[in-house]
Amino acid sequence: MRLLIYHTIYLTLPLLFVSTALYAQIDHYETMVYADDIWSYRVADSEAPSGWMQPGFDDTAWPQGQGGFGYGDGDDNTIIPQSNGVYMRLSFDVIDINAIETLILDADYDDAFVAYLNGVEVARSNIGQVGIPPAFDDQPDSYHEAVLYDGGTPERYVLDDNLGTLQQGSNVLAIHIVNYSANSSDLTGRMYLSVGVNHPNQVYGTIPFWFDVPFDFTTSNLPILMVNTGGQTIVDEPEITAQLGIIHNGPGNMNSTTDPFNEYDGQITIEIRGASSQSFPKKQYRIETQTDMGENNNVSLFGMPAENDWVLNGPYSDKTLIRNVLSYQLGAWTGRYTPRYQLCELVINGEYRGVYVWLEKIKRDNDRVDMAKVTPMDIEGDELTGGYLMQIDRDNEFINEGWYSDAGDYPYFYALEDPEYDEILPVQRAYIEDYINEFEAVMTGPNMVSEYEDYLNVGSFVDYFLVNEIGKHVDAFKLSFYMHKKKDSNGGKLHIGPIWDFNLAYGNFDFACDPSPYDWIYPCTSPVTWLDNTLTIPAVQDSVYCRWTSLRETVWSTDNIMGFIDSVVLDLEDAKNRNFQYWDDVIGNYIWPNDYVGQSYEDEVNFMKNFLQVRLDWMDENMFGQGAVCSVSTSTEDVSDEWDITLFPNPMQDYLQVKNNSELDGVLIRIYTLDGKLMHKQALPNTDIAEIKIQEWPSGSYLYNISKDISIVQAGVLVKE
Repeated sequence: MRLLIYHTIYLTLPLLFVSTALYAQIDHYETMVYADDIWSYRVADSEAPSGWMQPGFDDTAWPQGQGGFGYGDGDDNTIIPQSNGVYMRLSFDVIDINAIETLILDADYDDAFVAYLNGVEVARSNIGQVGIPPAFDDQPDSYHEAVLYDGGTPERYVLDDNLGTLQQGSNVLAIHIVNYSANSSDLTGRMYLSVGVNHPNQVYGTIPFWFDVPFDFTTSNLPILMVNTGGQTIVDEPEITAQLGIIHNGPGNMNSTTDPFNEYDGQITIEIRGASSQSFPKKQYRIETQTDMGENNNVSLFGMPAENDWVLNGPYSDKTLIRNVLSYQLGAWTGRYTPRYQLCELVINGEYRGVYVWLEKIKRDNDRVDMAKVTPMDIEGDELTGGYLMQIDRDNEFINEGWYSDAGDYPYFYALEDPEYDEILPVQRAYIEDYINEFEAVMTGPNMVSEYEDYLNVGSFVDYFLVNEIGKHVDAFKLSFYMHKKKDSNGGKLHIGPIWDFNLAYGNFDFACDPSPYDWIYPCTSPVTWLDNTLTIPAVQDSVYCRWTSLRETVWSTDNIMGFIDSVVLDLEDAKNRNFQYWDDVIGNYIWPNDYVGQSYEDEVNFMKNFLQVRLDWMDENMFGQGAVCSVSTSTEDVSDEWDITLFPNPMQDYLQVKNNSELDGVLIRIYTLDGKLMHKQALPNTDIAEIKIQEWPSGSYLYNISKDISIVQAGVLVKE
């Protein structure tokens, strides 16, 4: 089902958005232009005459035929010769301009198109730059297949920003369909123009049987993201320029589509991202915030540190909508960098698209993966040794962007993410490849137990391993398997992480491995011999056990995890209903690769919670290193005098004071909201009192933990009055 947004009109690019008052009530929808109408047309075997799309153009010399136009698909009423495309024109009458509240173009095409209303470009897809008419033999950006003949639904373009282009009386809709090449095996052009009217009378035609009647989306407790592409279609590559407006009135406040854009209002580039997820109708997007001049625009959004690279994750096969959110929160609770997130609702070109998760893109940055930037000057010594961000992934996605390892049962592919592989010097490529090869040789050689710590940051490995195993993540340790190498002067070892992409976790898969909450996932998923070998080292097993015990007694307690899930589900109470009204074929149906198909959203959430309950209990009973003696107390009830840290007053009002009686460096306090947002992080001074200002914090409960290195030594609940 499609949901159209009636309360914000966009000006065409490159101008910014402006908000308007509410439209009048829409009574019903009618269709003014059908694909099967009689159109004037011209085969695109040469350039069309100048002004062919204008209302005053004389098309009496053009032949006429019943749309759609094309060949090769069996859906063509007027078959034309193989060609570069076709130009189409149709005149139609508007009876009462004041009765029309919204204007919708539904387009079925192969391979690209540009649409003009009374000579003004109103939509285009898959070709060229907005405002520049393509030549008759220009090539589309990619192949695009028509869908109506195969039972699909045309692409929709909401033309509310062009309502003013309509005229009382005669109007002209002109379409240029562009083929991928003159030798292409098929071509299709089928266009429908429909309106929402504010009275009960039937004036035009009835809507097609496949037409999804929109409904009004006005308010949300989640931030509202509104993207305007100026009629362009968002594709995998290349990225397109668009405008983004974000409405976010803060926690506890409702957001309305009539509100001003107060979180962001400006230019972006956007493209589709992902691998297997690209087969889903709900797409994932990569976004870059830009200035009007197209330069990087580092901005702080939703309280996240300022940056310009972002991801919009659209949960589809994950019917809870929160598997990624839960996983990123588990990662954040370890104290290691994990992509920050914000649930939101997305609108593209006036059409509602559902619940999304706004995420930080994994990259090198002081507030993301914190390591040095490799420059062309870093060719020797310590400067050469970091930082390199890489991931193990599919080689076919990263062709010429990485290298194959030397060790293991079979080679696997390291893709260099930051800096990019083809942008660094040969000496820098050689360094990081040699480092990884040396590391793998150690981890598969006779001196592994004595030398592994020279290369591997064990704490990061342990945290990464545990988060992935909690989710029993079927892509763990083989896809999007991130790691990074810092300079030797900054520790120098290989750090594992950050975590990424948990849609296929917590029992949400039916391939390759057992989806039940029992047994370890890594022997099934990982092609990485060094990972398996690392987990055979007794000292690593002890570290896994002590870290697991520490986290389970504090932030990873079953009650805390279940409480977090419940709080996020409560936030989604209304938004999830809209999401599944739009994506109405999801709940109750198999979506690859579901192992469980619930009949309601509540069924899906309960399945995940039950999976987690059993999974956590199983890991408690089967954890590596059982019986290890942990050097730091992990109990919140039995903290030694060495770790005596006092927080007062509690309940809090304007300030929280933290007294650190230990004499150790590197002691940190972190304070979170119940839904996992980090409110404060601070190193505690030795044998002194730290004062934390909290006047602006909302009243309510907060979670805190105090850590030293990888161990959480104290945790609890704070209350602000």
